[in-house]
Amino acid sequence: MLSLRPSQLLAGSAAVLCTVVAASAGAVPCADLNLPNPIYGVGGSAVTATLRAVARVFAGLNPVPVTILYSDPNACTGFRQFVDNKIVGNFRYWDAAGVESQCEPPAAGQPADFSHMGNPAADCVGVTVPANVKDFLAPVQTLNIIANTASSETSISAEALKVIYGRGATRGVTPWVNEAVLARRQPTSFVQLFLGSAIGLSAESFLGVEYTTNGQVATAVHNATSPLAAIGFVSGSTADANRTGTNAVRTLAYQHTGQTCGFWPDSKDNTLDKINVRTGQYYLWASGHFFARVDGSGNAVNPNVRNLIGWFEGTIDSPAGSNVLRTVSLAGDIPQCAMQVKREGLLGAIRSEPVSAPLVPCGCFFESVVGTTSCTACTSDAQCSGATPKCRYNFCEAY
Repeated sequence: MLSLRPSQLLAGSAAVLCTVVAASAGAVPCADLNLPNPIYGVGGSAVTATLRAVARVFAGLNPVPVTILYSDPNACTGFRQFVDNKIVGNFRYWDAAGVESQCEPPAAGQPADFSHMGNPAADCVGVTVPANVKDFLAPVQTLNIIANTASSETSISAEALKVIYGRGATRGVTPWVNEAVLARRQPTSFVQLFLGSAIGLSAESFLGVEYTTNGQVATAVHNATSPLAAIGFVSGSTADANRTGTNAVRTLAYQHTGQTCGFWPDSKDNTLDKINVRTGQYYLWASGHFFARVDGSGNAVNPNVRNLIGWFEGTIDSPAGSNVLRTVSLAGDIPQCAMQVKREGLLGAIRSEPVSAPLVPCGCFFESVVGTTSCTACTSDAQCSGATPKCRYNFCEAY
């Protein structure tokens, strides 16, 4: 670990490294497709890559497949449409092979079955949550600062990001001195609201080129005409989905104010263990939120939405032949049961005391999915002992 002089925050790599889909003319009306058991969601694009993976499971259910259709204008815009029960943007949907298609809602708008945001509803100005809507805690998502794969930079600080996005790249931090390849989102998107809160810059004040979705930001950074100067920020699932391939980008380590070095979300830039998130070292993470209309018992009214949320939470067993916790983990999100810390609010204090521990831990299972576990495999408690006496998700855990 290296110390960092204040002057270094605004020069060079700026930190030290620690070891809406708009409706379009001619689109196919969703109602004309006769999709099996459709459920309609709307919200931010941070979860789109994860929903794509889980949608394959729903579409392959036998004998009753379910189709997830999702519109992702941005977090607060989408949540407002959910509250108004009128989705107006085009939907993405996926078949059992993961092939994505699009369709358009009715002219009067599509009633909404669920919403997803990376931020709490209180962060969306001017939206009142109806009494029959419940906030369900969803898997943890990270916000990743990304650079072009040609870049040799490895780390960036909160102070440097505030200069780059607040004053303009041409007055900012080398090598990020070309505002034409400074990528950002809309002021109402979760990632821009979140990053702005973290670095002390209002979401409305971000400079750079605006893009509608996280995927578009990744594409812009990958295809930048000045690749060494390109920078952007996206959800962790988007960054992980684009580590290789046609839109490959690199995640930079992030050093928050008060930290003496930067951390990747993972232990290394080429692993997927998310250990620095799970232990609270990496700062840019937040619990996701599903929103659904509920009955008097607090259960989602739509049974398919109830399954969607329960599978994400791990409170409902996945259907035969699938494992949604595994799917979510591979998509780049972190199930709550794999976290070793909790956070107060969006960017509040991070706690690691026992009260923060998950009721049923799955840290070893998560590590097994991403290929880094050293835990003992098991099928019953009798195979576990010592400090890890309990068999959970086929691995010995502490409780």
